[in-house]
Amino acid sequence: MPNPGQLVMLISPKGKRYLRTLEDGPDIHTGDGVLRIADLLAAAYGDTVQTHIGQPYRVLKPTLYDCVKLGIKRQTQILYPKEIGYLLVKLGIGPGTRVIEAGSGSGSFTAALSFAVGQTGRVYTYERRPEFSQLNARNLRRIGLGANVEHHVHDIAEGFLQTGVDALFLDVREPWAYAAHIPAAVMPGAPVAFLLPTVNQVSELLVALEAGPFDEVEVAEVLVRRWKPVPDRIRPEDRMIAHTGFLTFARCMERLEGAASLGTRERKQDAARRRREAERAAQADPDGADLPDEDGGEDE
Repeated sequence: MPNPGQLVMLISPKGKRYLRTLEDGPDIHTGDGVLRIADLLAAAYGDTVQTHIGQPYRVLKPTLYDCVKLGIKRQTQILYPKEIGYLLVKLGIGPGTRVIEAGSGSGSFTAALSFAVGQTGRVYTYERRPEFSQLNARNLRRIGLGANVEHHVHDIAEGFLQTGVDALFLDVREPWAYAAHIPAAVMPGAPVAFLLPTVNQVSELLVALEAGPFDEVEVAEVLVRRWKPVPDRIRPEDRMIAHTGFLTFARCMERLEGAASLGTRERKQDAARRRREAERAAQADPDGADLPDEDGGEDE
């Protein structure tokens, strides 16, 4: 049975879903009539409550999925549950984890991190724009999370304020510009992840990760296709949320000596050519003296 101050999900006869905090005050007005707060407080989870015109509303305890989908007021693009689940597993997020997130945004992933790390963990979320940091904090309070979250209005170009954290996630436009600050913020070997919408951004990031110290690099895209749950004609849904972003993962550590380079053959060949040119130039001028002009004359 929900208590005053708790968040509940109400489902209308047509399947529309609402999140509401049960508090003493005005009754809830819907398109199907008025729901009395007293009736909702007296109901158990899973019960139905009638509006004043007899329309039934189901009362449920919301899951994290419901909170992310319905409880986050959006002013920025959010992470979808399909990415959130894979990120949490790949980053090893659980009770007691200390994790940095940069690019707080509206707070869908911050909410998931806050939920996952529990009372003994800590989430450090960075946002350069104060209005988005404030929105993030409001959204977390609305769904009953955020007590274990520290909000920093801070430009990560100046580095991170924590050291030795367990994991790090960047959701920023140019993460390669901040890769050099990651080793000082995380414990050796810590998993890190990045979200980017386009392949050219991913390519730029991979070049930065090759420069190190990063290993075990993975690029993934998460797609979920729902099916119509009708036994007599089960088939895929006509529409789906397809591409929402590319996830790039790595561990912050040097590659083992002798490990294969992550570069392409063309870039390896270009690097080798530049090394040969540098060696020839050093052999032609071993003392580093100024070379004469092409006509053999001295500079005036």
